Amino acid sequence: MVLPTWAFWLALAAMVIGMIGVVLPVVPGVGFIWIVALIYAIAERFATIDPLTFIVLTVLGAIGVSADLWMSQVGAKAGGASIWSMAAGLIAGAIGAVFGGIFFGIGAVPGAIIGALAGVVAAEWYRRKDWREAFKAGGGWLIGCTLSGGVQFLIAILMVLIFVWQGLRG
Repeated sequence: MVLPTWAFWLALAAMVIGMIGVVLPVVPGVGFIWIVALIYAIAERFATIDPLTFIVLTVLGAIGVSADLWMSQVGAKAGGASIWSMAAGLIAGAIGAVFGGIFFGIGAVPGAIIGALAGVVAAEWYRRKDWREAFKAGGGWLIGCTLSGGVQFLIAILMVLIFVWQGLRG
């Protein structure tokens, strides 16, 4: 069942909001784009967004949603961080998200970033007793985290383009 044209444009508008969410963390991002595609595909019984296209969108969505996690860890490793420092960053990031969101009023995402960065630097300093190496590992983590935003944005654009291509082809 092909949906009316307004449904396509409504879904596309929602996806554009998702693209904005990649840049502004208060708005949902790549995951939101995937959910919009899922709802649209189910509503039209996978007529335009066929199962193969949806699988491609799902793989892209999974890469995009997880990019923050794996790219920041790759960056930390490139900066010389140990596995224990990266684990400390994950734990401190989770704590930072909770404290940033509830207690400090800065928001969960900035709290998570600050917490993770502090966790990597603190654990690396504890391990090596060298601030230069600790900040190098933290800088690697931060570069990976920053690059993940670019990857997420490219994936968001690609997902929307695939949706538009399939939706307009009818």
